[in-house]
Amino acid sequence: MSSSEDEASTTPVETKTPQTFKELGVIEELCEACDTLGYKTPTPIQAQCIPVALQGRDLIGLAETGSGKTAAFTIPILQSLMENPQPFHSLILAPTRELAQQIAQTVEALGATINVRCTLLIGGMDMVPQAIALGKKPHVIVATPGRLLDHAQNTKGFSLRNLKQMVLDEADRLLDLDFGPILTSILQMLPPRRTYLFSATMSSKVESLQRASLSNPVKVSVSTKNQTATNLIQSYMFVPHKLKDVYLIHLLNERAGQTGIIFARTVVETNRLALLLRSLGFSAIPIHGQLSQSSRLASLSRFKSRSRNLLIATDVAARGLDIPAVDFVVNSDLPQDSKTYIHRVGRTARAGRAGCAYSLVTQYDVEVWLRIEAALGKKIDEQKPEKDEVMVFANRVHEAQREAISVLKAQNEEGKGGKGGRTRGGFGKKRGRDEMDKDE
Repeated sequence: MSSSEDEASTTPVETKTPQTFKELGVIEELCEACDTLGYKTPTPIQAQCIPVALQGRDLIGLAETGSGKTAAFTIPILQSLMENPQPFHSLILAPTRELAQQIAQTVEALGATINVRCTLLIGGMDMVPQAIALGKKPHVIVATPGRLLDHAQNTKGFSLRNLKQMVLDEADRLLDLDFGPILTSILQMLPPRRTYLFSATMSSKVESLQRASLSNPVKVSVSTKNQTATNLIQSYMFVPHKLKDVYLIHLLNERAGQTGIIFARTVVETNRLALLLRSLGFSAIPIHGQLSQSSRLASLSRFKSRSRNLLIATDVAARGLDIPAVDFVVNSDLPQDSKTYIHRVGRTARAGRAGCAYSLVTQYDVEVWLRIEAALGKKIDEQKPEKDEVMVFANRVHEAQREAISVLKAQNEEGKGGKGGRTRGGFGKKRGRDEMDKDE
C-alpha cells in the first residue's frame, strides 16, 4: 500500500461538543423529531458524524455499542432526502434481521413528520409483500444483503440505479458473516453515491471494503479498544459449576422485577434456562438463531413491552439490538473472547443510563475470565454472597432442573420424526442467502 493511497483513504476530524442538533446543522423538522424521540443532546458519534455527512462527504464511523450511531447516519439521510425527494434515495445494509428491523423503526420514527416511506427487506419473510412494497417506490430501503440481492435479481421494475446514499452498518459483522461476495455483487450494480460505513473495529477486511466503496472518506472514531461504558458496574461471582443455576436464581431474586438479559453459550442451554426460570415463577422468554423469524421478533417485542422481563439469549442478542431499558446483564456462560463480552455487557448502561453486568465464573472458566480481564485492562470486582442465603434456593432449583431436562427430552423425541435432513431443498442458492441473514 502506497503512502498516497493511505492519505486518500481517511481524513481525521476534530472533536466538537455541541449541545443541540440544531448546532450540527440539522433542520427544524428533524430537530423536532429528535426531541419527540427523546434525543436531547447529540452523542459523541452523532456530534462528529452529522456535520461531516451534511457536507456531502463519505464517512467512516468507528464507535462502541450503544453510541447512537443509527441516528448518526439516519438524520443526514433524511435531511438529504428533504432537499432532494426521490424514490429509492437511500439504502441501508445490516448484517442481521433484527438489526435491520430496528434501523427501519428508527428511520420511520425520525421520518414520521416528513412522510418518509421506508421498506424493510429481510430473509425469513415472504418476498411477495416485500416486492409489492418496492412497487410503491419507497424513499429508504433497509435490508440484509442476501434478501436485497434476491430482489435486485428477481423483482421486476426494482432498480437502484438512481441511488444517492448508502450505509453499511456493522461492517465488521457483515464481513464476519461472509457476506463479502454478495456485497461485491451489490456494489457492482450501484451508481456513484455518498457512502457511510460504520463498524466497531477496523479490520483488514473492513479496510478492503472501505477502499472498494468509499471515496476519500472522513474517519470519525469515538471508540476506545476494549472499552465498556463508564456508567456500567461490572462484577463476577466465583461459583462451583454444579451450583451455577442456584447462584443465578439467587442473583435474579435479588433483582426481582427488573429487566435483564441472561446470556448462554448454546441454543440448548438457552432453552433449558428459559424452562428452568419459568418453572420457578420468573417471566422469561428465549431468543436464539434456531427460532423462526416471527418467533424471534415476538420474543423481542414481548421483552421490549415488558410483558416478559427476562430475555434468555445466545449471542444473537449480543450486538446491534437497541433495547433502551435493560437494567442488568448476566453472563450465565462466559463468552469465549473479550470482544463478545464487551458487546454483551453493552446491552445495558446505554444512552447515559446506569446498568449492571454480572458474570458467573466456575472452576472451568478461570483462564477465559483472566483473558477477559486482561483485555479490559482492569480487575473486575468479585461479589461474594453468603452461601447460606444462596443455598436456600437449592432444593427448588434442583427440582426445576429435572423438570426442564424432562421437557427438553420430550421435545427432542418429538423433533426426531420431524424436519431433519436437507434444509436447502431445491432452492440452495436463495436459502443460503436467507440462512446468512440469520445470526450464529
